[in-house]
Amino acid sequence: MNRPYVILHMLISIDGKITGKYMDEPTTIALTEEYYRINREYKADAYCCGRVTMEGSFTGGAKPDLTPFKNIVIERKDKIQKKWGYYAISIDPHGRLGWYGSEIKDYDIGYDNAHIIEILTDNVSDEHIAFLESKGISYLFCGNEKVDVNLMLKKLYEGFGIKTIMLEGGGLTDTLFLNAGVIDELSLVVVPTIDGDCEGKDLFSGKTLNILEQYKIKDVKLLPNNGLWLNYVK
Repeated sequence: MNRPYVILHMLISIDGKITGKYMDEPTTIALTEEYYRINREYKADAYCCGRVTMEGSFTGGAKPDLTPFKNIVIERKDKIQKKWGYYAISIDPHGRLGWYGSEIKDYDIGYDNAHIIEILTDNVSDEHIAFLESKGISYLFCGNEKVDVNLMLKKLYEGFGIKTIMLEGGGLTDTLFLNAGVIDELSLVVVPTIDGDCEGKDLFSGKTLNILEQYKIKDVKLLPNNGLWLNYVK
């Protein structure tokens, strides 16, 4: 393929929720460690998350300080700051994430020290592009108003040599990839809980485009605390 192989790796409840009250339960917390372990075992070149997930997991909701970059004008041109190593792909179409530096800092070695690649659209502000430049963050323009997933994957493959991506949500981002027809494999850690929280997000939370995708079982494993790992390939 002239694009990375995409593995959707998610922690879900029995009823397909990826957020909700069940996330704070001891069983879920224990199975989250299994989720991290499986992630590390894949040894992918990069992991990819949407803006909301990146905010919750890595930036702590910080907003970018654009004050030093007022009235600046920057050409809409891709910037590759680092062409080797491990990458964190952040889908942030409008430039809202307030990164502290060019690499992820996290206690889990499966995420730590990954170089950040921001996926932007053309309508992002000049100030935010300058902000990314100041932090040494790589960025790619992948659409006018909405992210073109196929274009993004092509650029990641050709520009960074990324061959395998772990797609890790949220639901809107998962749906974006589903609609593009590029989810090659699913790795689902199932928590033995049904969460009826109406505010909880589903595995695919966005609007699907009448997609019908067929997968076959590659592996199934019982996990501690009555968890289950389901592994499907297209």
